[in-house]
Amino acid sequence: MSGLFGPFDISASGMAAERLRMQVIAENLANANSTKGADGLPYRRKTVVLQEAPQFDSVLAGVEATGIAEDARPGRRVKDPTNPDADKDGFVTLPNVDSVTEMVDLITSQRGFEANVQAMNDAKQMFQKALDILR
Repeated sequence: MSGLFGPFDISASGMAAERLRMQVIAENLANANSTKGADGLPYRRKTVVLQEAPQFDSVLAGVEATGIAEDARPGRRVKDPTNPDADKDGFVTLPNVDSVTEMVDLITSQRGFEANVQAMNDAKQMFQKALDILR
């Protein structure tokens, strides 16, 4: 990611990573009360695994998503004998999704996306001014 379009590539990679994070957070929030998934188990919170994008000739690099991981923490157990997914003792295991944590992550991701948009716009303005000087 070097040369004239390096700043655009870096910002675009950050925007793509934050967009993926927002999609995963939305999935977590949508399934915050899903007691049974396709595998018959409660939904497990997901997180995006990010790393620095490979770069060869630049001190700056972008970011890339290397995968989506499931949070290993156990779900919450609540007493609800009327729930069809309750065990023999009347407890239901709910997903390990905390809506407050998800909302904080969503805001953080949104701000990261906005920062990358601003960086891209700033780079565009600098290139425009450089072209204006050359005229």
